Amino acid sequence: MTFSDSRLTDGAALWCEPLTSRVSNGRPALFCDRDGVIVEEVGYLGQPEDVRIIPAAAVLIGAANDLGIRVVVVTNQSGIGRGYYGWKDFCAVQSRIVEELAKSDAEIDLVIASAHYEKGGGVFASQAHRWRKPSPGMILLAQERLNADLQGSLIVGDKLSDIEAGRAAGIGNGLLVRTGHGEDATRNLSEASFGRMNVEIAPDAAGALRWLQSIA
Repeated sequence: MTFSDSRLTDGAALWCEPLTSRVSNGRPALFCDRDGVIVEEVGYLGQPEDVRIIPAAAVLIGAANDLGIRVVVVTNQSGIGRGYYGWKDFCAVQSRIVEELAKSDAEIDLVIASAHYEKGGGVFASQAHRWRKPSPGMILLAQERLNADLQGSLIVGDKLSDIEAGRAAGIGNGLLVRTGHGEDATRNLSEASFGRMNVEIAPDAAGALRWLQSIA
């Protein structure tokens, strides 16, 4: 069944939802992957009752809020492209995430999600689509919406594709966390090349607090 919502900017596979009216005004922003970074990885999260916030991520997001740094979630949602769940389920999950973060006084400013998948059917079919990480499309859209300084920004991810998307978009800093799929990703980090991008490894998203302090 077709799902119609104004937050689907292309009407089908790209979700863009501002959760606040705040913008960056030329300041750096904090970009985060969702599954495995903000919430525990469960494998295609399509049910709100499966949402488990990673405490370190709530601490990081709250600290960014306190410093006036905008928080952007950029997430591949191939579970939609694969037919495992739909945008309505995605909405329910996002609502639960927002509710759970609010308990820690943490707030996301912008959520962008791509349902494109290399083997997806119909409108979701894609081969290295510009909206799907490691392509930079979601990050560049966020920059357009928020007027963020990408060179000074940080992207936090649990996969090399998160960091690669950040590098391709011009983000200057990357943090690969060991939560989610991070343990596997860190084993391959030495083989990846990120040019001038500063990439570090941390146990969880709290590792980005040092970056926050450096731009405060």
